[in-house]
Amino acid sequence: MSSRKAATSKNGVKADAKHAAKHVAKPGVTGKPAAHAAVPSADAESASAIATAEKLAAEIQRALAAGNLDVLTPEALQKLMTAACRLYSAQSEAGSQMLPVGEVTPTDIMVTASGLMRAGNLAVFELGMWQSWTGR
Repeated sequence: MSSRKAATSKNGVKADAKHAAKHVAKPGVTGKPAAHAAVPSADAESASAIATAEKLAAEIQRALAAGNLDVLTPEALQKLMTAACRLYSAQSEAGSQMLPVGEVTPTDIMVTASGLMRAGNLAVFELGMWQSWTGR
């Protein structure tokens, strides 16, 4: 497991914001931007996505702490959950052992798991069968 996957805070978001910058800069480079960089590198795109995700997660956590449940529209939340679900599945299939969330309550997990099961038109029995077949 990489250090990037392991570095999560209590709310399940990457805790080390400097991590993104570390992966953008190359050893021995002074930090000045290249004058001819026409296309952002994969590392720069990844760093940008990480920073955006961390900012969004922090904004959502602040809104929840303030009692604002309308921080995202249902459609925006669905798109975010879809992307996160697909990314987690792909990373898991690639060998990541990271758990999908940080500190959440058992109720948070049960409500979310139930919603995911309904979205996939799956029953708990099917989940149990899949877990026994795959060992996950």
